[in-house]
Amino acid sequence: MQTRQGIPEIFSTFVQFDADSFSGWVTDSRLRRSIKACLEQSSQQESDTFWALYWHKVWQNQSSIVAEAHISAYLQEICYWVARKIAFNFKNESSIADCFQIAISRVSKILKRFNPEYSSNLKGYAELAFEGFIKDSLRLHRETDICTDWALLHKISRKRLIDSLQNAGFNNPIIDSYVLAWECFKELSASTIKVRKLVKPNTLTWEEITNLYNSQRLTQLNSATPKATPETLEKWLSSSAKAVRAFLYPNIISVDAPIAAAEEGSLLDKIPVIAEESPLAELIAREEIVTQQQRSERLRLFLNEAITKIDTQSQKLLQAYYKQQLTQQQIAELLEIKQYQVSRRLSSIKRELLQSLAQWSKETLHISPTPDVLDAMSSSLEEWLKKCC
Repeated sequence: MQTRQGIPEIFSTFVQFDADSFSGWVTDSRLRRSIKACLEQSSQQESDTFWALYWHKVWQNQSSIVAEAHISAYLQEICYWVARKIAFNFKNESSIADCFQIAISRVSKILKRFNPEYSSNLKGYAELAFEGFIKDSLRLHRETDICTDWALLHKISRKRLIDSLQNAGFNNPIIDSYVLAWECFKELSASTIKVRKLVKPNTLTWEEITNLYNSQRLTQLNSATPKATPETLEKWLSSSAKAVRAFLYPNIISVDAPIAAAEEGSLLDKIPVIAEESPLAELIAREEIVTQQQRSERLRLFLNEAITKIDTQSQKLLQAYYKQQLTQQQIAELLEIKQYQVSRRLSSIKRELLQSLAQWSKETLHISPTPDVLDAMSSSLEEWLKKCC
């Protein structure tokens, strides 16, 4: 892969695939004009890290799709290398291009979860996030592929079914009927040990499911809801299974894909005209980013000190796992202990570091350790250990 040079290219170009291989960079002219306008207004040269944090700040304040597009461009290379690594490690599961699209489509989630108060390294955070997104998607796809429709309906939760039906565009009265039909199906259809191979209920079971639905609709649904037949319930449940599969593993569309029914143009052309930032807004953003970088440096120093305070064996364990990149099994063999003991010890060390980090943040940065904050701290701690140990 040819490495991009210069801020304009880094924030305005996107990976182009030929089959399943990298073929070059394609430039979005609007994004290029946007980043050039920012560079012209800036009084000094800044790094790509500065501009990544700048666009993240714009996205936070304005929910700007332009800012998100700039970050998506910025993360193209790290996303490609993560996708390539996973595609090689999970052969026959998915192509590099598919893994890349799965990950890059989650940029908005990365922007939402990334907290610059704990780290200024957006790329490092994104690398861990992209890897998790791709692995979760492949695992989910494998699970849905090997399940029959009836087994899939047995495995999903009520919330996931409702989310799937809403995603498919069904209105609330229909969703209520489908969910009740699903609940009756789960209660009366046979559940076996090999639930993945669960087959369609027989005629007698369909009759029982229908009778249960028709009796419960009187109290759980609108009184005007008509009776259902076995054929109707089978159709509803088949539609539900189809909606769940589409929701769990949606088709990924590239942002540079052509617009349907249009002779020319792509989805990137839908990005609105970019309003120029005022010099004052740019100055404020610069000051905020400098403040965030100073906090990140204080955090780095604190974590370095925290590492020196843990016992020598724990330090060696972290070095082996994060720096030498040994597996837990390899570490267990090296230390002549069980693999589960290595896993428990690693979890214990990270839990102690996270507790110290939360206390330090509360006392120094005056940040309350809410569940969302702790989740962000945990991700940043993992990123820091991977990079620094």
